Amino acid sequence: MDVAKKCPKCNSFSIIKSGVIKGKQRYKCKECLYFFTVDKIGKEIDNYFVVKALQLYLEGVSFRESERILGISHVTISNWVKRYNIQRPVNTTYHPTYKILSEKELHEYFENRENVKGKGMIITEVGDKFMLIKWDRFKD
Repeated sequence: MDVAKKCPKCNSFSIIKSGVIKGKQRYKCKECLYFFTVDKIGKEIDNYFVVKALQLYLEGVSFRESERILGISHVTISNWVKRYNIQRPVNTTYHPTYKILSEKELHEYFENRENVKGKGMIITEVGDKFMLIKWDRFKD
């Protein structure tokens, strides 16, 4: 008997193994005699990383670069963009630059006034570092 699994029909923990079908273990409930297989539980990713990946996408960061920054597959990020129907604003002249900085490096960056003057910026936390996304403001 496997106490970690329970019957999906009656929620009983009185189950026994009952063969293998298509490479998956089959079980039988001793209470209601229901046969079932246990689906593989996929790796759950924290919503924090979903939001960060979508933010990076909206800022113009490529899927592969987002993969390197967050450690999450570019295919997964692409699937999230499709699932949530995220659309980048159409602007072919907009190319942000970004840096990954520690807290100390971020403070040093802001001490230099030339790094800040006339720039638009977004700072977001990525794990134990900070991502600084910056672009030049349009000059009218």
